[in-house]
Amino acid sequence: MSFRADRGRAWIGGLLLLYGAASLLHFAHNAEYLADYPNLPAWLGRSEVYVVWLGLAAVGLGGYALYRSGWRLAGLLLIGLYAVSGFDGLLHYTRAPLAAHTVTMNFTIWFEIVAAALLLTAVITIARASRPDR
Repeated sequence: MSFRADRGRAWIGGLLLLYGAASLLHFAHNAEYLADYPNLPAWLGRSEVYVVWLGLAAVGLGGYALYRSGWRLAGLLLIGLYAVSGFDGLLHYTRAPLAAHTVTMNFTIWFEIVAAALLLTAVITIARASRPDR
């Protein structure tokens, strides 16, 4: 196992927490200020936003549990899916331009995206370093 894989394993738990917190911040802001977000569907309600966040967080936690219990590839795949879901925040900008969102909205969106990118980078690094041909 390479130095990069060891380092990635040490960081994945922390990055998972960072992304989980960033995601919760964005989703909570979305839920609490739903009416202020430009052009979101009228049917979308506060409780739906929190339910979606709980479902996504369960994927991340499930992936981490698999990863820690020795099912490394399955765990990394789920954690990777969880991280990729963080890029969905960019969909806000398909509904309205960046300038139509408040500073706080943009901060929570971009904080989640950056945290998701860091987590996904760690997942890819570990997966690549753990390949048998290495």
